[in-house]
Amino acid sequence: MIRPSSTEQSDQTPVRALLIVNPKSRQGAGAELDKGIESLRSAGMTVEHLTSHSAEESQEAVRQRRDTINLVIMGGGDGTIRSMADTLLDCRLALGVLPLGTANDLARSLGIPEPLDEAFGVLARNHRRWIDVGEVNGEHFFNVANMGLGVQVTEELSGEGKKRWGVFSYLKALCRAIARRDRFTVMVTMDGETVRLRSIQLAVGNGCYYGGGNVIHDQARIDSGLLYIYSIRPQRVRDLLLLAPLLRSGRQHIDHRVYCATGRDIRISTGSRTMQVHADGEPLAQTPAHFRVRPAALEMVAPADGDEEYR
Repeated sequence: MIRPSSTEQSDQTPVRALLIVNPKSRQGAGAELDKGIESLRSAGMTVEHLTSHSAEESQEAVRQRRDTINLVIMGGGDGTIRSMADTLLDCRLALGVLPLGTANDLARSLGIPEPLDEAFGVLARNHRRWIDVGEVNGEHFFNVANMGLGVQVTEELSGEGKKRWGVFSYLKALCRAIARRDRFTVMVTMDGETVRLRSIQLAVGNGCYYGGGNVIHDQARIDSGLLYIYSIRPQRVRDLLLLAPLLRSGRQHIDHRVYCATGRDIRISTGSRTMQVHADGEPLAQTPAHFRVRPAALEMVAPADGDEEYR
């Protein structure tokens, strides 16, 4: 597959950006943006700043301006950014990210630093790369979709907890979810081959990171054209805790208790039982679930190889 090349845009078409900030994100309400916006304008960009209180408001703002802007900068967490996927793809607009959420896993996958001044620096340099977008039952996602334990973790999280504890809120939620872990049986058909699995957690990744820095696979890239899947077999709490370091680093594929594979088209069935599928921290679909990858679907502002270490 021939992919669009990464490029510097600053000396080409003038950038006309719409910066949308979600004030409900962990850092959104208190973010100091004026200095960063001025740095973008000094770099030659035209920037309009909008505070949005809903996904619908953000989507409508972009659609109204689709012919007058060529970059959308989203300030918020992974859920905020995911909610804009359909609109960005439909309008064929590039995306920039200010990581203002709790996990900021898309920013991690791209190597975008969390300090705002550094993130604005990435935007000002305006280096572009193309990334893949995942799809489940027709809904788009950037990072990881999961069912089982991962859904239970999301259900245990609260907005107040994320604001107070940040990424550590995921650890607290995980401990509570492990205590009520649920077993289920899945049929996984990947690129035409089917396996039957007993599981307590199944995840399908398009990007690298999820859950505040866990890694779907240590070789995962958000521009590989592949989906990465793993499923954890039912086991005791003690064994799950011993497995945790491998899950954190994306090396779970070396453990016999975890099924791991890669593919481009994945169908997951849970028989007569319907299970929720969450993606990028939000409820998105339910089983039976059909996952696909859209290679090189979205242009993004991201660090160049020499700027930051990124996957």
